[in-house]
Amino acid sequence: MSSLTEARVSEVRAFNRFYTKVIGVLQAGMLDSPYSLTEVRVLFELAHAERLETGELRALLDLDAGYLSRILARFEGDGLVERERSATDARKQLVRLTPAGTSTFAELDRRSAGEIERLLSRLPDADQERLVAGMAAIRGLLAAQPAREPYVIRPPRTGDLGWVVYRHGELYSREYGWGTAFEQTVAKIVGDLDFSKDAGWIAEVGGERAGCVFYVREDEVTAKLRMLLVEPSARGMGIGRRLVEECLRHAKAEGCKRITLWTRGSLVSARRIYQAAGFELVSEEKGAENGIELTEQWWARDL
Repeated sequence: MSSLTEARVSEVRAFNRFYTKVIGVLQAGMLDSPYSLTEVRVLFELAHAERLETGELRALLDLDAGYLSRILARFEGDGLVERERSATDARKQLVRLTPAGTSTFAELDRRSAGEIERLLSRLPDADQERLVAGMAAIRGLLAAQPAREPYVIRPPRTGDLGWVVYRHGELYSREYGWGTAFEQTVAKIVGDLDFSKDAGWIAEVGGERAGCVFYVREDEVTAKLRMLLVEPSARGMGIGRRLVEECLRHAKAEGCKRITLWTRGSLVSARRIYQAAGFELVSEEKGAENGIELTEQWWARDL
């Protein structure tokens, strides 16, 4: 194991120890109840389904059959669940909450929401947003089969332009080594936008910004496609292609005859999108960004 991997493993383990302490997993009972975290999770799943077959419940929570059976026996003894044989398959057992079980879960759910609310209340709004975003990132990265959520394309809103500059600067610095000067270039492009004649679109996935593109009018017949970006987490969903299509549709509706763009040879995925959309390479020349040699390219297509 490399020293870098060891450091990362150590950090993840430290986070696990910290967070289990925060949410009280190591306590004998969750939420001042006589039930463990696993038992409360079983109640949660049963509360959100009219009834579940024991095999479904076991698979849902990845529990050992014997362990689940002991939990259900305890709940049955406490009057929280009732079990019955399936009418279609006598080998299968169905489980549901009793009215007492529903009431017990409702109280646990109320306590849980109260504890999280108290936890968040210690933080200012900005830190609450950072915390929630970080948790969403952890879930997304560690999900065994992350769901592909539908995305939304919308016009820019207040706060989006600052995000565009920040993400261009941070992302291209991390992926290509471009520095502050590139971020300043993007900031100038954003600062020069005039939405009386220009336009832009922001892509969202799950309510989070995931991409952008902008249309900048040059003259009566020409426009530029600018600042196409797709977050790494949203790549492969067709968002880049969809943003370019939206820009081209708008350009045609505005009566443009030609649209151009500036890109760099290292942006291979973007170039493929441009080629698929009908753009052709017009010219290129050698350049540099933050001491890194690159190829500046200008593309165009007639509308």
